[in-house]
Amino acid sequence: MDTSLHAITTPRVQLVPAGVDLTDRVVDFYVRNATHLAPWDPPIPEGFRTQAFQRERLAKAEGEAAAGTALRWWFYLSDQPQSLAGSIGLTAIARGPFQNAMLGYSLDGQLQGQGLMREALAAVIQHAFSAVLNLHRIQANVRPDNVRSLRLLEHLGFEFEGLARDYLFIDGAWRDHQMLALRNAGFNGIPE
Repeated sequence: MDTSLHAITTPRVQLVPAGVDLTDRVVDFYVRNATHLAPWDPPIPEGFRTQAFQRERLAKAEGEAAAGTALRWWFYLSDQPQSLAGSIGLTAIARGPFQNAMLGYSLDGQLQGQGLMREALAAVIQHAFSAVLNLHRIQANVRPDNVRSLRLLEHLGFEFEGLARDYLFIDGAWRDHQMLALRNAGFNGIPE
């Protein structure tokens, strides 16, 4: 089965596989959104917003995609290809009896409230649940105070499954996270 990473097009955005060719635009995204992302992301390593760090990170993403263990996309508005609007990742992809992936995403702070992430996530979910990837479920963990993200996931059909206490160290403290999941109603069995 071909689980390689492909570009995805929606009416307003273009999702492209994470790769070293995006290095300059990824650095620009993280520099522009440093303050916006800080309350939601774990502490970043030294040099995170540099060309060298992001080039290495994107090369690793290419390798994980080839191995089928993680799939990551960056996306831009169709009429603004030089400026990345956000990213989506399906990580910790597990096969066998689990058929699961963890979902992560980020959006440029200036583009919130326009439905762009909902549009991009819906396309990635459709891809993840298609015959190409054939995942049974996608999980997401969100801080309870990230109301915007929780509403987005609920709108996409994710259901609350529990609360993970002190789940991640973010913004200077251990933070609880709500665990949500979306199951593939069309899942067609575990591949041999």
